[in-house]
Amino acid sequence: VQLVESGGGSVQAGGSLRLSCAASGYTSSTGCMGWFRQSPGKELEGVAAVGRQCGTNYANSVKGRFTISQDNAKNTLHLQMNDLKPEDTAMYYCAARRSGVWDDSLNSASYNYWGQGTQVTVSS
Repeated sequence: VQLVESGGGSVQAGGSLRLSCAASGYTSSTGCMGWFRQSPGKELEGVAAVGRQCGTNYANSVKGRFTISQDNAKNTLHLQMNDLKPEDTAMYYCAARRSGVWDDSLNSASYNYWGQGTQVTVSS
């Protein structure tokens, strides 16, 4: 399984970015895929997840601002991020799993496959 993220960059507060994750060796229409982020000195945090095996879930800190979606025809995961804040600055990772607990989709330990990450920087 290979996951490749793209779409990160630098924006000002209030701006938008769209992250993408192209999956190979993994069928995005099954299982569960998610976005996680980590900033220096902080733990890895679950941002959003989607899939037949987990539904759709968001961290409280991003609800109403971020939207996760899948393009199953292209085996791609997206994260639309609007109204970005400086505290959203982090390395963002795409992850995938084939099975797990429905309510555990924002737990990084439940994922088997990871991308290399893409940096998002939001300036005030």
